[in-house]
Amino acid sequence: MKTRTNLIAERNPRGCPILVAPFAAKVGILLCVLLTRAPAQSPADAINLDQAGKFREAIDAWQSITKSNPKDAGAFAALGVDLAREQRYQEAAAAYRKALALNSKLTSIQINLGLAEFKQGRFEQAIPPLKAAVLSPQRAQAQTLLAMSYYGARRFPEASVSLEKAVNADPTNNDLRQLLSQACLWAKKYQCALDQFKQIVANDPNSAQAHILLGQALDGLNKTNEAIAEFQAAAKVSPHEPNLHFGLGYLYWKSHQYDEAKTEFESELANDPKHAQALAYLGDVEWKRNNLDQAVSLLRKAVQAKPNLRIAQVDLGAILTQQGQHEEALEALKAAVKIDPTQPDAHYRLGRLYQAMGKKDEATAEFARVKQMQQKVDTDLVRKMSDKPPALPR
Repeated sequence: MKTRTNLIAERNPRGCPILVAPFAAKVGILLCVLLTRAPAQSPADAINLDQAGKFREAIDAWQSITKSNPKDAGAFAALGVDLAREQRYQEAAAAYRKALALNSKLTSIQINLGLAEFKQGRFEQAIPPLKAAVLSPQRAQAQTLLAMSYYGARRFPEASVSLEKAVNADPTNNDLRQLLSQACLWAKKYQCALDQFKQIVANDPNSAQAHILLGQALDGLNKTNEAIAEFQAAAKVSPHEPNLHFGLGYLYWKSHQYDEAKTEFESELANDPKHAQALAYLGDVEWKRNNLDQAVSLLRKAVQAKPNLRIAQVDLGAILTQQGQHEEALEALKAAVKIDPTQPDAHYRLGRLYQAMGKKDEATAEFARVKQMQQKVDTDLVRKMSDKPPALPR
């Protein structure tokens, strides 16, 4: 019987030949692996690479070390640092978590982990390690990152508390003060926002944006006339500021000063013909002035630009009901209820529409819902002017 020891079937991942004969294969592979194995890396090697600025090579070294010693928490921590230097934040976060799992006393790694998550925009995941880091010697930096993470996660009440601490520690940092004022505004802590915006306006009286923000805070405190004055001041400084005329028009609208509101909404549309909010509220003003055809035209444009604009759907449904266009009115009022089922006005108008259509049971159900509801306070100006808060500073 012949043995076929000289035949090669394939090569292993190191490029070593695998022989068909079992014994020869084992001996050949073992010798080849021993000859081609790279020298083992040591922490000193990795540190030398770090000191030389060779971070990619250092990453390879630390990875080799963690494979050789998977319980070396310090090696995982160092690997995370180098991965972060190369902006490989997801891998860096994984390395930091491994280090902390192996040694929970590595508290200095918490801020690195929080920063790696923050850099990925994973604000909720950044919060726990940064809360732990606030108790470490790196407290000041951790406090600022924690505050910004709360803001990025839209946890505005907590953001305002943390940002106030950060601003008190660094009162000349205008970016932090701006962020604090916005956090207070979105948390509906209007006095806090007012205090911050007043200081910002004092530092820069010619800032239209500062006057707008101050006006929004005053509106939150139901100081409508003072809010109007701030928007007027902004308009003098920068008459073409986006959203400014809509905000001023909305304040006039709230005050039932419809002629002044109309002028401002038209000014906003002159700057931006597709401004959905301005179209909707101008349509509402025209309805109140009994210009039904013009109102319907404006409201349809508003819905086309922004279908989830509740006031446009409610007004459109009401006018179309009045004009006998029941099917289209039904579509608009159902859309309004879907946008916010807790507002009674849409249910009431839907009930009236069902009455007009001869649907008594449906009408009775809608009127019963109205009786169970209390009229909600309308959305504050800051949320009228923007669906989301300003982004974090880069």
